[in-house]
Amino acid sequence: MNERPRHGRLTDYNTPLIEQRADPYICCYDGKYYFTASVPAYDRVVLRCADSISALADAPEKTLWVKHTNGEMSRHIWAPELHLIDGEWYIYFAASMEEDIWRLRPYVLKCVGGDPMKDEWVECGMMKRSDDDIYSFEAFSLDATTFECKGKRYFVWAEKVSVGIQISNLYIAQMESPTKLGTAQVLLTTPDYDWERVGIWVNEGPGVLKHDGKIFLTYSASSTGPEYCVGMLSIDESDDLLDPREWKKAKKPVLCTDEEKGFFGPGHNNFTKLPDGTDVCSFHARTYPEVVGDPLYDPNRHAFVMKIVYDEKGEPVFDYKNCFR
Repeated sequence: MNERPRHGRLTDYNTPLIEQRADPYICCYDGKYYFTASVPAYDRVVLRCADSISALADAPEKTLWVKHTNGEMSRHIWAPELHLIDGEWYIYFAASMEEDIWRLRPYVLKCVGGDPMKDEWVECGMMKRSDDDIYSFEAFSLDATTFECKGKRYFVWAEKVSVGIQISNLYIAQMESPTKLGTAQVLLTTPDYDWERVGIWVNEGPGVLKHDGKIFLTYSASSTGPEYCVGMLSIDESDDLLDPREWKKAKKPVLCTDEEKGFFGPGHNNFTKLPDGTDVCSFHARTYPEVVGDPLYDPNRHAFVMKIVYDEKGEPVFDYKNCFR
């Protein structure tokens, strides 16, 4: 798991921001940029802080929390995200257990102070569903994110249906508190298109981008090899976010493998802003197509960042030419 990073053909575009960090998440608060991600050993939650996105590459990394030896939160520590909610810091992540390694569920950490890099983090347990919900988090659940819209906070996550073929869908609910849902789950998207069904049928890794009165929700699809790619939903901020009929789903992926530019299997992206307001997308990808064994355990999914531009319709354009370090 700690092998030397492997690189394929380098191009003018595919220099990673940070090597061997999958599921990257970058956020900015009070002029400071924070970075967290899955580490190859899947055994801990880490955090970096710097004055700019570029400086995150060389910023010292601190381990905030380490997995248990057995029981809940003892295996597959995946996709942490750092959020400041009502003045308090939370980290959402997925974890399974040594006794059942595919029993993935969403968990929450809380910082007991105001500095996420220096202060202690405590466990809040598994994310709780609403009192009228009997379905959420009953099956393989991961990749949770949260966002606010018009005074309400929402939780979006991936979960496999608990019966039949194990298809991974995206669900949304309103939150009652940082550790509990306030409404029952709503099915947001299921793998409808061929490009979402390569290897396994998957919608996962949601990321939220707001621009000019619209919400764009990106997600990852298919298996985690070169076929991995990014799709997108969109909705007006004034619409009912809990009504799946209001969401528009793009028929084609917005980001996928580009052999010429040296990106393979891009996915699990999120968004932040530069000081001038430019939107930035963070994502992971490999720089080579051939993966030996299970791609989930190949450590060379590296973290990249790209600037987002918008087309004449006001929709985001994901272009590898806008990657930077």
